[in-house]
Amino acid sequence: MRKKPEHTYVIFNKPYGVLCQYTDQLGRKTLKDYIHFKNIYPVGRLDMDSEGLLLLTDDGDLNHWLASPKNRMYKTYIAQVEGIPTDEQILHLRKGVLLEGRRTLPTKVKVIEEPKVWERPVPIRFRKTVPTSWIEIAIMEGQNHQVKRMTAAVGLPCLRLIRISIGHILLGNLEPGRYMMIPKPRV
Repeated sequence: MRKKPEHTYVIFNKPYGVLCQYTDQLGRKTLKDYIHFKNIYPVGRLDMDSEGLLLLTDDGDLNHWLASPKNRMYKTYIAQVEGIPTDEQILHLRKGVLLEGRRTLPTKVKVIEEPKVWERPVPIRFRKTVPTSWIEIAIMEGQNHQVKRMTAAVGLPCLRLIRISIGHILLGNLEPGRYMMIPKPRV
């Protein structure tokens, strides 16, 4: 009996300013500048100015399962926001926010202490009169710019966004621009 070929699973700490694709006609940094495996593709995306955990694989079934909102897989982010969140703003985020006429699914949100994270090559916008704070937010969907749009909708513009987990898959201490092979994730 022929053994089914093994799949490749790679986690990558996507730096700020890197596109989640392998080519770019404008000459911007892409995954090709960091990842040297053949035929593996990202599960979901991160915006060019977002950072953190990206899972890449050649396992189409796992990719489809993780990317599907019907499977309710939480993706967790830490976000530096402008302002100090009120209890009402946190509750609003938890219940779901109306974006373009559609309410987002409920989220897990909490205010956190400033995390120890790497320096970003381009500093965030800073205003002397407006404080910043950090929240941890876990969503089950993946709408375009969803976390940024949600925090903006409740009056907390997002200044920096870092994905730290996809379900049980954790970024851990992986440095920006580095990747690591992992065993098949449990879902």
